[in-house]
Amino acid sequence: MDFDALKGQAEKLLDEHGDKIEDGAEKVGEIVKERFGHEEQVDAVVAKIKDFVPDQPAT
Repeated sequence: MDFDALKGQAEKLLDEHGDKIEDGAEKVGEIVKERFGHEEQVDAVVAKIKDFVPDQPAT
C-alpha cells in the first residue's frame, strides 16, 4: 500500500470538502453530547478534527 498516495488523497479531500467535514463533526458532536454527555471531551475531539482541516478561503 502506498501511504504517500493515500496521504495525498486525504489532503486533497480535506482541501476540497473541509467545510462539509467540519459541519459533520459538529453535528456528530451534538448528537454524542445529547446521548452520552461528556460535553468537554466531545468538544475537545471536535476541535481536534477541525485542526486537521485547512482554513477555507472566504467566498
